[in-house]
Order: sequence, then structure tokens, then C-alpha cells
Amino acid sequence: MDLVKHTGGCHCGAVRFEVWNSPDLHVFHCNCSICTKKQNHHFIVPKNRFTLLQGLENLTTYTFNTHVAKHTFCKTCGVQSFYTPRSNPDGYGIAPHCLDPGTVHSVTVENFCGEKWEESMQVHETIRDMSKPEEN
Repeated sequence: MDLVKHTGGCHCGAVRFEVWNSPDLHVFHCNCSICTKKQNHHFIVPKNRFTLLQGLENLTTYTFNTHVAKHTFCKTCGVQSFYTPRSNPDGYGIAPHCLDPGTVHSVTVENFCGEKWEESMQVHETIRDMSKPEEN
């Protein structure tokens, strides 16, 4: 897979990051309780392909239920540009709408039934591997 460097951040600009991923994004639309409220859409990357460039001191985290997912957002503007998803605690979920323009070629959206999270994770064949670093 050819990777490109995407940059992005929150609305006020306090939080900035870069992430290496395909220009063709595979985005999940989840219907769990928090994703529904936030209208969360995200693509998943391994931790080693994500770098926080600025704003660590401006981040705060919300967690609930199993406390595996870390819903990280900017304390100033409230935007969640990335977070640690329950499905992939070894990676990041990146909000495609928080990327700077110019590096995304296409977006494919896949629905994920977070209302039945455990069942959905059992039948999904590839989601857990999306946060695994690729071997050379």
C-alpha cells in the first residue's frame, strides 16, 4: 500500500497531528451510543503511523463503560480529531473531516454496528488488523 502523509487537527488549531495512510480512506461509521451523539466517522491506523505535532497539554480524555476507548478531544474547541478506539486500542481512529485538504483521493464508508459491539467484532474479519504495523 502506498502511504501519504496527511496532516490535520482540531478546529481552533491547538491540536495538530500527522498520520501516514493510504490516500484512499476506509472509514467506519459506528452507531454505538457515543459515536451516534458525536456523529463519529474514523479510519484506523497503527500507533507508529501517527504523530502528535502539538497540543498535548490541550487534550482531555473521556472514557466510559469498559474504559478501553479513549475519547480524546481539544479542551478549547471540543473537537475530537483522533482517539483510541475500543476495537483497536493499539492504534488510533482518525476523523477524516479533521484532515487538511489535498491528500485524500477517495473515501469508502463502512457501517459498523456498535450497538451490538461484541457480536460485530466477532464477525468483522479485518478491523483488528487495521492497527497492526505492516511487516517489511
